[in-house]
Amino acid sequence: MTRKQGLIAAKRAVFLAGIWLVLTGADPYGIAIGLVAVVAATGLSLTLMPPRAGVALWPLAIMVPGFLWRSLLGGVDVARRVFNPRLPLSPGWKIMRTRLPDGGKAALGGEFSLMPGTLVAGSKGDRLLIHVLDTRQDITGDIAREEACFERALRDRETVPDGKREAR
Repeated sequence: MTRKQGLIAAKRAVFLAGIWLVLTGADPYGIAIGLVAVVAATGLSLTLMPPRAGVALWPLAIMVPGFLWRSLLGGVDVARRVFNPRLPLSPGWKIMRTRLPDGGKAALGGEFSLMPGTLVAGSKGDRLLIHVLDTRQDITGDIAREEACFERALRDRETVPDGKREAR
């Protein structure tokens, strides 16, 4: 293992340990199990997603407030639709192209699933399959903005091929 790979593994381990601590409330009785879980998860993450592109953490940190706000809006929107049957619903599917690599697509899909009335149900090639509560809702601009944020966070631009965005 090179020094750079060791540094990447250490960063992932610290990140996963932080998640473990948050989920367990930093319970001291869970430290031993957490240590095993963090080592296993770090090894698995390095196997499933070998380090190729660096990620700039600052652009990701800047996205957190918007992510939290959209999560709140998504919850309120869905609750309004549940409790007010007069609100229009026109559920359906949209397919949208993305230029992000696989890890970026998964992150974008996870984040976008928390936006009002949308759920990214999967991807195929360079396309995201998105279920929406209202097919009249234009989501192209929202996805393009979020995709640009993720692209800024990815340092290795060569992993993001040129492509045209489209929603249908």
